[in-house]
Amino acid sequence: MDPNEHEFLLTTDPGNGHNFKFSIGTPPSEIYAIADTGSTLIWTQCKPCKTNFKTKRPMFDPSKSSTYRNITCREKECRFVDDMKSVDDSPDFCTKNPARSCPYGVTYAGATSTEGVLAKETFTLTSTTSKTVTLKDVVFGCGDFQEDRDGSTTDYDMGVVGLGRGPLSFVSQIAPYVGGNKFSHCLVPLDTDPKIQSKINFGNGSEVTGEGVVSTPLVKLESYKYNYGVVAQGITIGDKFVPYSLNVTSPNKQHMMVDSGSTFTLVPYEFFDRITTELKKRLDPKLKPFIAKDAKNTALCLNSTTVPKEPKMTFHFNGGGKLPLVTEKMFIKDEENENKLCFGIMHFDDGCNVGVYGAVMQGNITTKKWFLGDEKKKTGR
Repeated sequence: MDPNEHEFLLTTDPGNGHNFKFSIGTPPSEIYAIADTGSTLIWTQCKPCKTNFKTKRPMFDPSKSSTYRNITCREKECRFVDDMKSVDDSPDFCTKNPARSCPYGVTYAGATSTEGVLAKETFTLTSTTSKTVTLKDVVFGCGDFQEDRDGSTTDYDMGVVGLGRGPLSFVSQIAPYVGGNKFSHCLVPLDTDPKIQSKINFGNGSEVTGEGVVSTPLVKLESYKYNYGVVAQGITIGDKFVPYSLNVTSPNKQHMMVDSGSTFTLVPYEFFDRITTELKKRLDPKLKPFIAKDAKNTALCLNSTTVPKEPKMTFHFNGGGKLPLVTEKMFIKDEENENKLCFGIMHFDDGCNVGVYGAVMQGNITTKKWFLGDEKKKTGR
């Protein structure tokens, strides 16, 4: 495969992230799935579906594809989803039923979930050079039971393309064809004109080099072995540096996962409190900043439609990496109240100390790419 054929486009779903367009099956069926660096499984909704997300796009029907094949419990690929099971699945289901189709079940932090069977299928993609790329026997989840318990999906969601470290992620499965487990992407902000698309590059040629490149090492996250972890130092607001953690002797207190499938950046409450305290000092009082809380999220919001352009902000990573943030892109319109804006760094009360570096902050870096490989993560102009 020519390195020039490793680059693909991502369309923007304003309500839920960046979608990877590809086709599966023979004949091909078009799929739009969320590109998610925070998970490892590729899956899409399949017919017949017991429960599914409402979508305006037709679901994949495996019965109409000549290249579709279910994976059985006895096959090695089924071991990769041993920790991805529905609560209704018996722990010894596959042991007792080795010839049955391999079940999977995944629940995401946003309370959406998918269940179904693991399968193999032919995937077809079109590169930015208009070349057709065909990948045979890609392992994916054929979902027949999906739930959205918090209303986070949109009319265009059909599934997820996991880009994490795991053996079933798209990055891992395409690696033999493109020269290794590495990729980079340039994500446009979520409020960008949908006609302007993001780009994602895989394998050889995806490296970010040249003037303006900064880097930070990837670290392993305890309990999140398939996620890309980084160490955050803090954020500069105006001329004030706000540390991520006051316990500088414990790097674990500064860990964040890079997650393009999460819209917002989520941080521990202590860091969130220090950020919002400093922001409220510097924001125009006429913007009426206040703290908004719901069941799990705590956010700094404004009773205003005026998007602030100050103060300037820069996020700091271990190793000296500094990423300037575009202030006016850090305040997001509330979907339920058009007269309210909320800051893109929030606290999510899930009892976990690992932060999440979400799509809003990645999309603000419109001239940079993330390079996620085995050794380091780079961002480059």
